[in-house]
Amino acid sequence: MNAPPLSLYAHLPWCVRKCPYCDFNSHTAGEDAPRQRYLDALLLDLERAADDAGDRTVETVFLGGGTPSLFTPEEIARLLAGISERLSLAANAEITMEANPGTVECGDPAGYREAGVNRLSIGAQSFSDEHLERLGRIHTSADIRRAVGETRAAGFDNINLDLMHGLPGQDVGAALEDLRSAMELGPAHISWYQLTLEPNTVFFARPPAGMPDEDAAYSIQDQGQVLLASQGFVQYEVSAYARADKMCRHNRNYWEFGDYLAIGAGAHGKITRSDGVFRYVRPANPLQYMKTVEAGECGELQPVGTEEVVFEFMLNALRLVNGFSERLFSERTGRDSAEIERMMGPATEKGLIRRDDDACWRPTALGRRFLNDLQAEFLPGQR
Repeated sequence: MNAPPLSLYAHLPWCVRKCPYCDFNSHTAGEDAPRQRYLDALLLDLERAADDAGDRTVETVFLGGGTPSLFTPEEIARLLAGISERLSLAANAEITMEANPGTVECGDPAGYREAGVNRLSIGAQSFSDEHLERLGRIHTSADIRRAVGETRAAGFDNINLDLMHGLPGQDVGAALEDLRSAMELGPAHISWYQLTLEPNTVFFARPPAGMPDEDAAYSIQDQGQVLLASQGFVQYEVSAYARADKMCRHNRNYWEFGDYLAIGAGAHGKITRSDGVFRYVRPANPLQYMKTVEAGECGELQPVGTEEVVFEFMLNALRLVNGFSERLFSERTGRDSAEIERMMGPATEKGLIRRDDDACWRPTALGRRFLNDLQAEFLPGQR
């Protein structure tokens, strides 16, 4: 199998407070977070992960969390310098950092820009102070506007805003007003995704009152997509909308089943070799992660079975509005593209996907609405 494009994900796990809807691997630590020790562990972890990269070039870097903007610009600069020393970075590498409006004050955005970050993803979630409070966010709508203004003044022209819809008590009008408020700030990219009640979250254990029903949620999504399109935002993935040439290259590499090194607590990596696809995972608890890395006991690469590779490819690629080409399927999975029509038979008969004249398979409108059902068609043992 030929090696696909390569990315790097670094997980910075701490937050000021855990949001009640969040099922990410995030932890509260405040000023007691051992940031320097954690950075040491990240770079030590990377030295070993770099062996898996060989001489391959890293096209994108993503600093996620948690809340990476709890780390100072000097700490982010140290991390990015360490990455550059250990890996071959593309000259035009996309380097994204997540930030929350309530924590950007940990450092001047200009400092993050100087450190090497060239794309900032700001977790706005809503422009309604009432909804922000119900979501457990520590910022206000005024904080969002201030953070975006400071980020733009620092020289960032590639800014993403994260927004949620389907919030408790939210109707179509309120959801569209959130989108209008976001677009007024001129971001290059908007991630607009529906609130879901995930297991192991406070909201799952105690669901908030006033959650929109399925029909209301679909109406919000449908009208929101029309509004985004009217303002020049092209939907290219289930929850991703971008202006021209501003798609998130890092996330697109995930969705196209590319490779990615991963460092940090709970990080998952994927590497393609001539003998197949392999994955690895790091311990989720930050303290355990640091101890494991310091002891030189990071997990080994584990092979991904043939049917699992196909399912994982579909799990990602079917999120793309334009689907995927038969050539990409063959390159990423090692399977003969001639097999794909047989695999797609049941989903095609159900009207969930179609094959276009350019040998690309694209989810239909029905398939996009019932994406989980479409993806389930490719579970191992289903075919």
